[in-house]
Amino acid sequence: MIDTYFKRNVIGISGCEFLWGLGLPVVLESTFLQLFLKSLGASSFQIGLIPAFSFLGSSVFALLSSYFTVGLAYKRGAVIYLHLVSGMSLVIFGAILFFFGEHAPVLTIFFVSYAVFSICLGMTVPVWLNYLVNIFSEQRTFKGLGFMMIAQNIARLASSLMIVKFVEKYSFSQTASGGIFLAVGLLFCLGSLFFFATRETLMPDHETDDTRRSFFQYVQQSVGRIFQNRNFMIFLAGDMDFYVIVTVISFYANYATAFCGIAAPVAAGFFVSCIYVGAIVTNIFLGSLDVFLLRNKYIFSKTASMTALLLLTVFSHQWGFFLASFLLGVSRGTRMIVYPPSVKKLSGLNDSTSYFAVGPILTIPFALALPMAYGYFLDRFAYLHGASYRIIFFISLMLVMGSLYAVLKVNFQLHIPRR
Repeated sequence: MIDTYFKRNVIGISGCEFLWGLGLPVVLESTFLQLFLKSLGASSFQIGLIPAFSFLGSSVFALLSSYFTVGLAYKRGAVIYLHLVSGMSLVIFGAILFFFGEHAPVLTIFFVSYAVFSICLGMTVPVWLNYLVNIFSEQRTFKGLGFMMIAQNIARLASSLMIVKFVEKYSFSQTASGGIFLAVGLLFCLGSLFFFATRETLMPDHETDDTRRSFFQYVQQSVGRIFQNRNFMIFLAGDMDFYVIVTVISFYANYATAFCGIAAPVAAGFFVSCIYVGAIVTNIFLGSLDVFLLRNKYIFSKTASMTALLLLTVFSHQWGFFLASFLLGVSRGTRMIVYPPSVKKLSGLNDSTSYFAVGPILTIPFALALPMAYGYFLDRFAYLHGASYRIIFFISLMLVMGSLYAVLKVNFQLHIPRR
């Protein structure tokens, strides 16, 4: 594949991700969101539902979008539509909160709205990821995704700094928060239009309507194909630390503010800023400059995660949280640029949407159980105070070590004949 449209595609996906990056610190892997929910009286278990919703949406419902787009030789239209729907779900919640928040059961409305957002986003992700790895050649995928994630994380960094000012001025008032969610939804909708600037090539192994199977047959064949790919199954085990890190990010700001004397604006904004600085650094070196082989990129990412979790377990000073946040950002930033090309490479398919959709389903028991178990544990053992958080950080460290062992068993050089 020749990258005829490399610059054009980089500009298109980077423009979209910049606008989405401005809104993501509010709604995804967000310290703002957990503190916002705490201000509404949410329990730790309820806060644990946020990553659980995200994982559920990105697994079960991802199969639907995978099935309905499998026969499309060109998928840009589906990518645009799914991004727009995801944005609109937040526009509606933001409008309700902004205009009727003081007279509405906000927690209930929020969880319903966030569940809808998670479903929409979950349907978007597999189609989007497959689109990204097919508009670049294999040789330039890391560079393309690196530039895209630099744009997203610069926007996230700017947004996190604005969140600091927002929390300082408005705390978590429902009207002001409603305006924030409304603005985020509009940014997401506007960002989706940048995909019109991208160009894709015809998928050489796409399916036509004549070969369309029933949904059950599609699921059965997709799952069976993945189970036969032992190398990919080991890879999924090695990728489990993704869920661990997302879950930790969903809780550690509350630990910092409740037990370590960290101010809420600092936790809601500066922690996230450090995460995005870490992501930008790794996007530059491991993405745009393409430093390290694929396996070594994963080892680097997991080493950063383990160091961060060790810091959270041992230290409670502000500098420790800043450094841990930076390292969590390194881990998250690396995963975004290595996961899509890894799935495509290990699948052996040009259209690997089914792998992007089915993979998370196979890991969903762990993905759902972990944040809810952590939330239940924190509520059940609240009398331990900060020690209860340090226990889950230590357990997380052990889980990431296990994922490192698994990824060392993956053969990233294995060539699977394209079918």
